[in-house]
Amino acid sequence: MNKKILVVDDEPSISMLIEFNLKLAGYEVRCVNDGEAVFDVLKPFRPDLIVLDLMLPKMDGFQVCRELRKQRNEVPIVMLTALQDVTDKIAGLDNGADDYMTKPFSPQELVSRIQAIFRRIHTLPASGDGLRYELGRLTVLAEGREVRMDGKPVDLTPKEFELLLFLCRHKGKVLSRQQLLHGVWDYHFLGDTRIVDVHISHLRDKIEHNARMPEYIWTVRNVGYKLSAPQG
Repeated sequence: MNKKILVVDDEPSISMLIEFNLKLAGYEVRCVNDGEAVFDVLKPFRPDLIVLDLMLPKMDGFQVCRELRKQRNEVPIVMLTALQDVTDKIAGLDNGADDYMTKPFSPQELVSRIQAIFRRIHTLPASGDGLRYELGRLTVLAEGREVRMDGKPVDLTPKEFELLLFLCRHKGKVLSRQQLLHGVWDYHFLGDTRIVDVHISHLRDKIEHNARMPEYIWTVRNVGYKLSAPQG
């Protein structure tokens, strides 16, 4: 069965361009032109991914993201924005988007990013790899995709879990942002590594006692990040 993609954009020319290229790539596509319409079609269409414009009537992209995540709907979201300001892009990630692209964009690159997301989901089944990682008070169970701190469950988004699991699989090693972008987001081109920084920040907020003085996820200046057990 073909994957279903919901395209949310109020510019008909852009919706048609995206729809044409996604259908050419073999996806089933449905288009809506405002934020509220997302929730009207969510249950009957059941999209596997949403391409979501930021500037929308009725509900903007930020509001749609927040409401979906509030409902614990973890459908992958690729946000489209005409805004060049980095803070707006980061805000999209902060509100639950998995990725973003700035208009004007290449339809082929959008398709490539969507394919990368589906490849990652397909190669990371819910059962994980059956391994258990213990780092001080932190426990990561690939089987069942569970994270615990002092025995209590930690609520991570799927992307946050995948990032943490990737760090666990390479614990003690310094990983560049580009390595993380390739390993977790499956980007084979030069992507925006700020995506990595935002998700690292989210992880620290959830697993560190003090996110400003991390014990688990260390920043290696000018290189990237390293996961290790707390000292002492």
